[in-house]
Amino acid sequence: MIKQSIAFFLFITAGFALSAQKGLDVINVKDVERIEKSLASDAMRGRKTFSPDIDKAADLIAAEFKAMGLGTLSSSGGYRQEFAMVRPRFISATATLDGQSIEQKSVMVITCQPQLKIDQGSGYETAFIKTGANLQSEARKFVRSNKNTIVWVEKSFAGSFGNLVRLKSSMFKTSTSVIFILTDTAPATYMVEAVHEITEQKMANVVGIIPGKTRKNEYVVFSGHYDHLGTGKPVEGDSIYNGANDDAAGTTAVIMLAKYFKKRGDNERTLVFAAFTAEEVGGYGSQYFSRQLEADQVMAMFNIEMIGTESKWGKNSAYITGYEKTNMGAILSKDLQGTAFTFYPDPYPAQQLFYRSDNATLARLGVPAHTISTSKMDVEPHYHKLSDQVETLDMENMTEVIKAIALSSGSIIAGKETPSRVKVEELR
Repeated sequence: MIKQSIAFFLFITAGFALSAQKGLDVINVKDVERIEKSLASDAMRGRKTFSPDIDKAADLIAAEFKAMGLGTLSSSGGYRQEFAMVRPRFISATATLDGQSIEQKSVMVITCQPQLKIDQGSGYETAFIKTGANLQSEARKFVRSNKNTIVWVEKSFAGSFGNLVRLKSSMFKTSTSVIFILTDTAPATYMVEAVHEITEQKMANVVGIIPGKTRKNEYVVFSGHYDHLGTGKPVEGDSIYNGANDDAAGTTAVIMLAKYFKKRGDNERTLVFAAFTAEEVGGYGSQYFSRQLEADQVMAMFNIEMIGTESKWGKNSAYITGYEKTNMGAILSKDLQGTAFTFYPDPYPAQQLFYRSDNATLARLGVPAHTISTSKMDVEPHYHKLSDQVETLDMENMTEVIKAIALSSGSIIAGKETPSRVKVEELR
């Protein structure tokens, strides 16, 4: 009995010693509350994408990153990862192959140029998508390659060829163009002309980094989205969707984690802290971000979404979406041994949460990218409502969730553990 008591005592004190050693006092309720209240304040007017209000939030996040001395991901020296979404309105397209005109419906031009005219002497790379391939998947790869390419698509895809128009729905401004043409034979000569009306919408992620000591080209991402719904029809005098839980809470966690790891300064892998824009309107921030890194160099992604309330299991708990898709959850749980905190698999599989947040973009590239949340999505009373305000959050529990994320990532950022990759072919 005495031996058992001693063993139990050593187990408990080991847990407390771990917390002390990790310097978790950097993550404290006072700071969490300060950042959360600023991001979810009425002054931000709901942080709607494309509004001046979201720029205020971006400036606040960038100021926090600057104050703690984070590095920048780009050579610009700034924390704002600026980009533009392009909306092309199709006007016309013509093409000839070996001097023969082809039907307009057999040509799909993905471009940001109002007027485009090319031929075999324009220096475009050429490629083929042949029968048996996944047309949409292969087409996306060419568009993401940032290379001027003309892609011959076998006529067996004629029935689904028109679906390639979806590639125009989430275009980022680029100087390259990709042209898809239905044909079974690559021509010796060709000419393509296309006219679009182009409109642009500018936006920005906010990104800071802490370079790794020995594994600088291996990245671990901590992320959350900072946009929300803006304003709406007044209810009892309130028209601001403050988005305190969704997702000022996740963004607050990202800032606090950056502060914690910066103070420690012992990460072997490079840590990336990203506040994404435009999650609520299509996940465009994380889509653009994913194109700035080589997916095979991203070792793990901790996406944080709605952690301001207790989970269905109560305090000191959270769940991981897509838990079964990699062994990342098992690694996190192992690093939390000796603490009172528990990570669970997502209890709401019918909600398809794995595909509904910013982790999904990197997961589709094979990255072990998961969202950590506590939100009771089956009965969440404030989700996407005017009532999602700071007063509804449990700041102390939220602080403990952030600490748990910090502790659970220890072996991954140290390079001692590497989660298994997502099997892309098994994703829906």
